[in-house]
Amino acid sequence: MAEDSFKEEVVAILVKSISNKEFDKSKVSELIEVPQQEFGDYAFPCFVLARIYKKSPQEIANDLADKIKPGKKVTKVQATGPYLNFFVDKEEVAESTVADILNKKEAYGSSKNGKKTVMVEFFHANTHKAVHIGHIRNICLGESISRTLEFTGNKVVRVNYQGDIGPHVAKCLWGMINIKKFGKPPSANRLRWLADVYVNANKTIEGNEKLEAEVKQLLLKIYNKDKELNKLWNETRQWCLDEFEEMYKDFGVKYKELYFESGMEFPARDISKQLLKKGIAKESDGAVIIDLKSHKLGIFVLVTQDGTALYSSKDIALAQKKMSKYSLDKSIHVVGKEQELHFKQLFKTLEIMGGKEKEFAGKSYHLIYGLVMLPTGKMSSRSGSVVFYDELKDELLSLATAEVKKRHKDWNQKQVDETAKKIAFAALKLGMIYRDNEKQLVFDWEQAMNFEGETGPYIQYAHARICSILEKYGKKVATTADFSLLKEKEEQLLIRLLSQFPATVEAAASNYKPLLIARYLLDLSQAFNNFYHQHPILKAEEDVKKARLLLITAVKQVLKNGLNLLAIEAPEKM
Repeated sequence: MAEDSFKEEVVAILVKSISNKEFDKSKVSELIEVPQQEFGDYAFPCFVLARIYKKSPQEIANDLADKIKPGKKVTKVQATGPYLNFFVDKEEVAESTVADILNKKEAYGSSKNGKKTVMVEFFHANTHKAVHIGHIRNICLGESISRTLEFTGNKVVRVNYQGDIGPHVAKCLWGMINIKKFGKPPSANRLRWLADVYVNANKTIEGNEKLEAEVKQLLLKIYNKDKELNKLWNETRQWCLDEFEEMYKDFGVKYKELYFESGMEFPARDISKQLLKKGIAKESDGAVIIDLKSHKLGIFVLVTQDGTALYSSKDIALAQKKMSKYSLDKSIHVVGKEQELHFKQLFKTLEIMGGKEKEFAGKSYHLIYGLVMLPTGKMSSRSGSVVFYDELKDELLSLATAEVKKRHKDWNQKQVDETAKKIAFAALKLGMIYRDNEKQLVFDWEQAMNFEGETGPYIQYAHARICSILEKYGKKVATTADFSLLKEKEEQLLIRLLSQFPATVEAAASNYKPLLIARYLLDLSQAFNNFYHQHPILKAEEDVKKARLLLITAVKQVLKNGLNLLAIEAPEKM
């Protein structure tokens, strides 16, 4: 990575100048910041040295600035308040960064630093219920985290754990049997039809003790593999799984393992019995529980009074199943914030169990994401007030198609459809990723489709604009140029941003924060657009034109690499 050699030089200078065992290369490297452009290329906060030197951070910064002599790579060292700022050779940064990008191409920004086996469990949509906008945030986060981890040298095992059995399935099947208005199922869009059945059944059953008892009996029949009911369950379950497979294609996901709740029921009951024998669990009013109150985690219910295993015991069974097959360094669960207590209880239970389970708990991480909101508020598939994935997809495709047709009246339908799909999914995916995953998200599809602002199409459009410039140029871009000619602040900002891509990817991977890549791509796109509007490229003087063409070729490559990490395509025409 081009940036590394300059940062390494700054680190080496600081380690030598500070001359304290506590501040080795690793420690100093962690502390280095990237300041605003006018304050240099790297900054070191001297607050951390006040304890050692018994001086104010400002005095320490001034002393170090006087002590450090500029060199070939670091051309200037300056104290600004409590910070020590480093300026590097701009021409050398430009040349090495652009050369690195054009040499590595799709691999620029990647590394082999990870070297871990990481399982990422995500999506979790239940069968017999429609996929809604909340599930989309999950799958977008899970896939982008997976890609970023792979790009930084890790082996990623993508898995999905789905609820294909339970009260929601029983209610749906009860509705199919008892609510006559639904009639025969359609030949297409069966998942949506099942969701409608479920919503209607839920409304009919709610508050009616007799009907609730019927649903309980029906659920027991499913668990006991009643012949007729099992046939209906298997058939309807498969409808859902088939439609899920099409969704995975939309989001560029290829799972290594598909786990199902139905496969965990009996192992979960066995585990509960074992935990009772070991004294980890106990009986309470006919249920099996683990008392975690001493850990301030309340009561963890494993099995209900009627003998039904709950998510809690099934998740323990799932953990054991994963352990039996994979040797993992990390297990990431992408699950909503509302399940935070559940996962704290689960990990604590695994820890109490000891052995491999305790080891697995130490490697497990609950990656939280907030609810997806619409202007109308929270969604719920029980009440039916929900935006379904198929509705959302159709709406975005419609908006994208209209925009593409307006811009390209000469395109055939295939060109329109292919480009519209790329734009629609860019709007959706970036809209789900670019905000802090731990916070609630308000998704406005019209805003997400905008070609201006913080959107996926905005980044795509920057990429397409560069492709258009290179197409107009009509020749092969020279491999060398005089980078000393790139003196404008807009050019310098682009070079600075390009050099930061590898570090951004590393930070996104180590913190499981794909939003860092999304924000970076928005910044890079904006920086390119500012440059494009203020400086000529094809009409510039020949030597300047060569340098600028190389620069925008590098920008194009980095935009494409970053978009790929978010599972977003980079069209050449829009």
